[in-house]
Amino acid sequence: MSDTREVLMKVEDLKTYFPVRKGVFKRTVGHVKALDGVDLEIYRGETLGIVGESGCGKTTLGKSVLRLHNPNGGKVFYAFPDGMRNILELKGGELDEARKRLQIVFQDPYSSLNPSFTIFGSFDDPLRKFGVKSKKERQRIVEKLLSDVNLPGDYMMRYPNEFSGGQRQRIGIARALSVNPELIVCDEAVSALDVSIQAQVLKLLRQLQSERNLTYLFITHDLSVVEYVADRIAVMYLGKVVELADTEELFMRTLHPYTQALLSAIPIADISKKRKRIPLQGDVPSPVNPPSGCTFHPRCAFATEKCRELSPQLETFTFEGREHHVRCHYAMDFASRPQGSHQSIQ
Repeated sequence: MSDTREVLMKVEDLKTYFPVRKGVFKRTVGHVKALDGVDLEIYRGETLGIVGESGCGKTTLGKSVLRLHNPNGGKVFYAFPDGMRNILELKGGELDEARKRLQIVFQDPYSSLNPSFTIFGSFDDPLRKFGVKSKKERQRIVEKLLSDVNLPGDYMMRYPNEFSGGQRQRIGIARALSVNPELIVCDEAVSALDVSIQAQVLKLLRQLQSERNLTYLFITHDLSVVEYVADRIAVMYLGKVVELADTEELFMRTLHPYTQALLSAIPIADISKKRKRIPLQGDVPSPVNPPSGCTFHPRCAFATEKCRELSPQLETFTFEGREHHVRCHYAMDFASRPQGSHQSIQ
C-alpha cells in the first residue's frame, strides 16, 4: 500500500565522521563513524522518534540534518515551496532560508541560554536577521511567544538564572518558534527535567504541534516518552537505523533483537504485567572500528556466521497495510514466515 503522506525531509545514505587525531602533529589516524549510512523520511506534521543507546548517533543525526555538523556524505532533501532541494548543497541566502524552516531545542536548558543576555536578548538577533526591524515589534513577538508557552510576557527582561529548568526549557521552545519553523529537532528535550515537568513540556509540544502544524524529530533514550509522543519510531544502533515503524506497530510486532532488548527494559508499575528482561551482553562496539557484517552481532543471541560476514540492508515488510523496516538477517527470515506477521521474534 503506497503512503500518501507528504514527505517534508528525506535523508539518503547520510554519513558523518569525526577524525581521531594522535601524536604531536595531530595526524588523523582514524574516524569515529557517528553516522554510517542513514536513510529515512520525515512526513509533514508527524513526530518521528529517534531512540537508541548513548553513542548510537541520535544527536549527530539531528545536528547533521540541520548542518550544525557537516556530513561527509549523503543527501538531505527538504520540501521547499519550489520543490525538494538538498540542504547540504545550499549556501548564503538559501541556507539562511533553510535554517529559518529548521530549528532545534537543545537537551540542557541550563547551558542553551546565554547567562549574559536577558530572555529578550536571546530572541533579538534571529528576529532581526529574519527581517523584524522594529524593536517594539520584536518585543511584541517575544511577549506572544512566551505567552504561547505559558509564561508571562514581562519575563523577557529577566536573565536565565532567574528561572527553573522547566521554565528555561519552555523559553528554549519559544526561541525555536520565534522564526516560524516547519520542523523542530527536539534533542533530549525533556531528559534533564523532573517527571512532572516532563509531562507538562510534552503536553505543550503536542499542543504547539497541533496549533502550528509543526513536524518534530524527537530524539530520546526514554522509550516510555517516545511511545507517548511519537507517530513513528526509528531505532538506531552504531550509526545506522536498524528498525523503523509506526509506534503501535513497533511495540506490537518488534522484529529486531536490539529493539526487543530496549523495550524489555521499560519499567512497568503493574507487577502483574512485568515483562521478561532481555539483557545485552557487553558494551556498544567502538564506532572507530565497528565489527564486520552486522554491527550488532557480537551482542546478539541469534547471530550466525552470515551475520558476522554480511552486513544486512534495511528491508521493508508490510503487515496489515503498515510498513515495517528492519536491518537484520534473522528478523528478515522470521518476518518472511507466516507467524512473523503475528508476533515478535522472542
